[in-house]
Amino acid sequence: MYKYIVQRLLLMIPTLFGAALLVFLLLRAIPGDVCEVRLAGTGLYADPAEIELCRESLGLNKPLILGFDTQFTDFVGGYLTFDLGDSMWTGKPITYEIGLRFQLSMQLAIMATIVAVAFAIPLGIISAVKQDTWIDYVVRTFSIAGIAIPSFWLGIMIILGLLIFTQQWFGQPWMPPIEYVSPFDDLGANLSQLIWPAVATGYRYSAVATRMTRSAMLEVLREDYVRTARAKGLMEKAIINRHALKNALLPVVTIIAIEFAFLIGGLVVTEQVFNLNGLGNLFVGAVGEQDFALTQQLVMLVVLVFVFTNLAVDIFYAWLDPRIRYS
Repeated sequence: MYKYIVQRLLLMIPTLFGAALLVFLLLRAIPGDVCEVRLAGTGLYADPAEIELCRESLGLNKPLILGFDTQFTDFVGGYLTFDLGDSMWTGKPITYEIGLRFQLSMQLAIMATIVAVAFAIPLGIISAVKQDTWIDYVVRTFSIAGIAIPSFWLGIMIILGLLIFTQQWFGQPWMPPIEYVSPFDDLGANLSQLIWPAVATGYRYSAVATRMTRSAMLEVLREDYVRTARAKGLMEKAIINRHALKNALLPVVTIIAIEFAFLIGGLVVTEQVFNLNGLGNLFVGAVGEQDFALTQQLVMLVVLVFVFTNLAVDIFYAWLDPRIRYS
C-alpha cells in the first residue's frame, strides 16, 4: 500500500509542473497589461515611462521562459521558497489575499459535500432496490429537478423564502451575514451564513451523485455474486451493505471528489447571490484587473486541490478494491 501511495505522489510532480507551465503561458497570451489598468484605468493619461517603471517593479520586463532569471523561474521558484509573491494590483502578499477567502470556500465545499452525500447515498440505494416503484419515481424526480435547477436560482428562492417567513413570524426580515466568522469563534453565526448556500449547492451536487449511485447499484445488483448470495439465503440488508454497496461506490466516489474540487473555486454566482467573499469572487477580480500573479496562483491552488483529491480517491479505490493497488 505504501509503495502504491509513493508511486501516486511521484506522478503528481510532472502533473503539477505541466499545469504550471500551461497556466503561465495561457495567462501571458491574454491581451492587456496590469500596469496600464492600474495607471490609466480611470481614462486618464499615463506616462509611458511610468508604465515601464511599473512593469520593471513587477518583473514583467523579464523574459518569459528562456534564460535563468525569467518570469517562469520566479513563478516556480516561489513554491520552493514558500513565497508566492505579491498581488500586482493590491501589492499585498498573495498568501494573505487567498488566506482571507480560502477558509470560507473550503468550509462551504465541505458542508455542501456533507449535504450531498447525506442525500445521495441513501436515496440512490433506495431507488435501486425499489426499482420501478413509486419510491423510485419520486427519487428520480428529485434528482432530475436538482440537475435542472441552477444552484444560484435555488439560492435566490431560499433567500426570498426566509425573508417572507421571518417577516411574517418575527416582524423583521432575515438577511444573510456579510462578514465571515470562523466556526471556532461563533458556530451559530458561522452556520447562519453558510448553511443555506451549502444546501443550495449541495442539492444539485446530490442530484448528480444520486443518479450515479442508483445506476451503479442497479448494475451491481445484477451480478452473479449477488444472485449467489441471495441463493445462499443471506439477508437482503447484508447483501446490499456488504457485497453490493462497496463495489458500487467506485464511480460514486469519483463524482463526489470531482464535484468537491470544483466547489473550491467554481461558486462565483452562488457567492454573489449570498454575498460571500470567497475564492470565486477573488478569481473574478484578479482576472478583471489583469493580475497575472494572483490569477495563476489561484489556478494552481485549484489544480492542487484537484490533484490531492484525486490522490485521496485513488487511495480510497485501493481500500475499496484491493486489486487496484497491484495493477
